[in-house]
Amino acid sequence: MIKRITECCDDKTLSKGIEAGQYIYLSHHSGGYEKEEIGHQMRKTFEGIKDTLSYFNANLSDMLKVNLYLKTKEDFEDAISVFEEYFEEENTPARTTVITDFVDEGCLCQIDGVAYKENVAG
Repeated sequence: MIKRITECCDDKTLSKGIEAGQYIYLSHHSGGYEKEEIGHQMRKTFEGIKDTLSYFNANLSDMLKVNLYLKTKEDFEDAISVFEEYFEEENTPARTTVITDFVDEGCLCQIDGVAYKENVAG
């Protein structure tokens, strides 16, 4: 069975998240544009990811892979320090980090990824 969150960024061409079997695929998440500070935007982004995962009865410890997109490489160390607030060392996902530009000028970071839920059916 496939389950989708269809409302995302006023863009009808993508889903915020899709659950397919035991996998959850997350579209880009971002937030906190009211402050041009990477720590703030990373925390808002993670809170959005947590909300999306909870819709599928999952949480951050279910994340297998994340892609972190940053506007500038100067923000890398500060962005990574926020990961430590949200992931315990034994539950860190695989990660790729890319430096890129964004459609929204106020955006400093975006995260997408894949989560996996253990089969809890008996």
